[in-house]
Amino acid sequence: MNEKRKKENTLGSRIVFLTIFGIAMGFLEAAVVVYLRELYYPEGFAFPLTLIAIETLFIEYLREIATMVMLFSLGVIAGRNFPERLSFFLFSFGIWDIFYYVWLKILLNWPPSLFTWDILFLIPVAWVGPVFAPIICSVTMILIAGCILHFQQKGYLVRISLREWMLLIAGALLIFITFVWNFSRIIIQRGFISRFRTLRADPDFQEIVAHYIPDSYNWYLFAFGEVLILLFLILFCRRMKIH
Repeated sequence: MNEKRKKENTLGSRIVFLTIFGIAMGFLEAAVVVYLRELYYPEGFAFPLTLIAIETLFIEYLREIATMVMLFSLGVIAGRNFPERLSFFLFSFGIWDIFYYVWLKILLNWPPSLFTWDILFLIPVAWVGPVFAPIICSVTMILIAGCILHFQQKGYLVRISLREWMLLIAGALLIFITFVWNFSRIIIQRGFISRFRTLRADPDFQEIVAHYIPDSYNWYLFAFGEVLILLFLILFCRRMKIH
């Protein structure tokens, strides 16, 4: 009994500190965006995007990569095995992303609505979508992490089956497509694929981006992706309970 209570306290303390880290990291990310918007969007962020220098864009790429490395490393450090490391990565990612928008709302009173469009990521192309979409993804990540950690804490041998992996990956891929769809469509339809490596410096592409305002988001595809991920979670939980 004491050993079980000790494990619960250890897990609880890790979750508390990961939550604190995620909240603080969300503020750090929001603070960087505040500075960027003062430089490039002094009247408030909105599409079309303001073109920034190639050197600054490259630094933004590295910053995004560094953010993922930090979250991944945090999961590895906090977790003792693969299920825990995956869970802590997903949990930290979800907390960070949610509080990134919480801090932006506090600092800039932005976004005005959950359906306001935002630029979410830049690699390999710009990810864009309504703010509500990444928040749903973050809540889903936290839910997945919570379920895995629940069974891990109860002493179950936590394994994700091949079918469950396929559902999870397929759902994540569909959601990813909804985020990159707008700019990928421009690249494909306008014949920029052959110039992809030098795309950021291409004057024709820059001209299009300088006037592009996204007007539709594929919520149907996003919902289908979410359904696949939730189906993965249901099958995983049902199988773990049986065992």
